Amino acid sequence: MASHDPPATTYAPPDAPSGVALFLTIPYAFFLPELVFGFWVWILVAATQVSSPLLQGWVMYVSLTSFLISLMLLLSYLVGFYKRFESWRVLDSLYHGTTAILYLSAAALQANATIVSESQNLSHYYINTAASFFAFLTTLLYILHAFSIYYH
Repeated sequence: MASHDPPATTYAPPDAPSGVALFLTIPYAFFLPELVFGFWVWILVAATQVSSPLLQGWVMYVSLTSFLISLMLLLSYLVGFYKRFESWRVLDSLYHGTTAILYLSAAALQANATIVSESQNLSHYYINTAASFFAFLTTLLYILHAFSIYYH
């Protein structure tokens, strides 16, 4: 009598929850803080006097582009678009890892703009300080999201 062993399969990652439960699981719970803090970065940079257009232009580009792409990723998770593709976790991890590196460069440039604005207008200095803080905090969130997707 022949034994009926189950066929060998590849590892299939568990599906992400849908709806509100998405925001309660650890890899996906970082989406809302990334969006909120990223939103604050580009709003604060836009609200200040641009002392160095090249530096703060990069900060605006990274923060606004990351905000929009993260919003599209969040919406794709909410509507279940990720279920059509097998390599969705790899894409998510690569995106968040790359964005973390870009955000780190933007946060460093924003910190430089903050140091430069210290001797100018004090209110712009405080706005730049807040933008630097949120930029570094958003960088940390993107790093945590990338590693949690990778190791999950």
